[in-house]
Amino acid sequence: MSVAERTSGWPAVRPEVVAEVVAGLSARLQKRLDGAAAKLVERPVTRCGDEWRVEVDGETALVLHAPGAVVADAADVRCGCLLAPACVHRAAAVTLCPLAELTELTEETEETEPATTTEPAAPTGAAPRATGESQGPQPEAGTTPVELAAARHLHRAGCAVLAAGVSGAGAVAQAELLRAAHRARLAGLYRPAAAAVAVVTRVRAARSGAPDHRLADLVAGLRELLDLTTALSTGSGPGAELRGTARQAYGEEGGLRLYGLFAEPVLTATHAGVVSWAVDAGGRLSTVAEVVPHGDAAAAAPQAVGAGNRTVRLGEAPLSHREFSRAGLAVQGATRSATGRLGAGASVRAVRAAGAAWTAEPAAGLWAEPAAAQVARALAAESLPYEGRPAGSDLLFLDVTLLGPAPAGPGGAPRLLARCEGGAGGADGALVVGLRAGHEHPGLAFRANLALLATVPGLRLRVIGRLERSDRPELRLLAIGTPPEPPAAPETPGLPTLAVPADRAERVNLGLERLQTADVRTADVRTADPEAPAPTDAPSCLPAGLPPGLPGEVPYGPPVHVLGRRVEQTVTTGRHALSPSAATAAADGSLLRAAGLVTAAELLDVLRAAAADRRRDVFGRVVPDDHDAFAGSWLAAACYTEELATALCAAAWAGESSGEV
Repeated sequence: MSVAERTSGWPAVRPEVVAEVVAGLSARLQKRLDGAAAKLVERPVTRCGDEWRVEVDGETALVLHAPGAVVADAADVRCGCLLAPACVHRAAAVTLCPLAELTELTEETEETEPATTTEPAAPTGAAPRATGESQGPQPEAGTTPVELAAARHLHRAGCAVLAAGVSGAGAVAQAELLRAAHRARLAGLYRPAAAAVAVVTRVRAARSGAPDHRLADLVAGLRELLDLTTALSTGSGPGAELRGTARQAYGEEGGLRLYGLFAEPVLTATHAGVVSWAVDAGGRLSTVAEVVPHGDAAAAAPQAVGAGNRTVRLGEAPLSHREFSRAGLAVQGATRSATGRLGAGASVRAVRAAGAAWTAEPAAGLWAEPAAAQVARALAAESLPYEGRPAGSDLLFLDVTLLGPAPAGPGGAPRLLARCEGGAGGADGALVVGLRAGHEHPGLAFRANLALLATVPGLRLRVIGRLERSDRPELRLLAIGTPPEPPAAPETPGLPTLAVPADRAERVNLGLERLQTADVRTADVRTADPEAPAPTDAPSCLPAGLPPGLPGEVPYGPPVHVLGRRVEQTVTTGRHALSPSAATAAADGSLLRAAGLVTAAELLDVLRAAAADRRRDVFGRVVPDDHDAFAGSWLAAACYTEELATALCAAAWAGESSGEV
């Protein structure tokens, strides 16, 4: 059992509490902190009301006072040992507790602050965000001395974590980054502080073996943190955008007519719930969230699924999130943030109204935009701060025909392929897209639904998915529905069709609802003899244009993975990961230059040189430095791979071969 699973029932802790408790340890005890945490996680834990009790040994107990399942003050962590409060037990406990998000979507916040509330919940699988208190957006101005000092402190702490890598960034390094994040938050640098908290959360997930850990997320978090702190320290870039804001202002919208689109579960390391998506008469997307902390990772997925049955907190309309995804709302006194999150203040009034089919306006307009234009919009939004992205900017609305499962690469697991109608690839104007589960957690319905869909090649669907940035078209599937009938197309008997009951509006929320075999009318393409083997060619009932079998793998393009792999290895094992043999370094450079990626080769050479540039004293010992030059080289390489990945993704959806990039 992983550390994340053992501590799933522990309360969350505010980041500044971790920093304060760990800073109170002596240097000797700080060296023992990681070992003490490994021992403490094995001890029995009991809960009584708002208190968690950990039996350190037969005579010593540790008590965590956590109202609302969050430890909000260092004094709430009490230990009975003789060294308390400067004991290693308290510090070990707070390093084991999951970090509390500072943007908790509680009912109290919604009711007492109708015009100003927290940012919308992150999309499924995304890392938690953190913000703080604010009086509003910061003015465009130069960096003040307080902000500059806080930014530099945060930058040094981030550089230290990068240089140590996941394997070396223990509790002390994490606490120092959290301390710097708290200082930055007090100085008004909300966005860098949030990025730092997200990095610590991801480092913890990597070190504890959490199932939702993704190395790409950790790389992205470190890149964002170092990019922000570098820009703030040098005075480059718009100050307000770099600082960020703690809360989003809600503007008056008056009357709104909303049409539900779909609902998706939200599941993070500390929170679970659901987000419903709706479109208004003007075609703008909006969200309503029901996301709350969870104290048990085992129960988090059922909590997220069950949240779909909770009432939408928007006025007094008796609609659950599942129902709203197929119905509508007429709202008076509506408030909405710039990112599309709907406010739920006391002045908001809402009544149930009729919904709209995906094939009717205003929903149908979302599918009218060409796929390449939708991808360009999603990629452009990725460069914006998360809290500033318009709702649904990363969503794609496509009409597809399922092809079936095919290998994802040499030795890779199969993926479901689909032909995207109106795409830019191939002679027939269609593009082959890989469909992936919206979230990989087995407790959600995504994976089971995708497996069932893989059994019905030829099925036409209208889908909503989240763009997966890759050098081949990929989409994380969130919802499916019945597509419009092809214009002037003759009926083809035996084609598989979606047969969702009318009371479900001919659509399925793939994360909340499980498809049944009865929901898909499959084509009868086998002979009457049940023992007869399946045909090797595609059945004649499949639409024209489908290949006689599934498409093979497209030949791999330029070796862009070489630089990206070194960037990721640095994050995993630290600065010393870039000290391979001379033969390995030469092979990497030759491979990149032969493919025309000269800039990538030069960046890798500079990164390796910076990693090896360590001063030594007269005794040959490495002199500690601030890792600033090394972090700058890593940041340049990471930003290059980010931009190259974006270009390759855009080219793939435009139907261009990655081998030509």
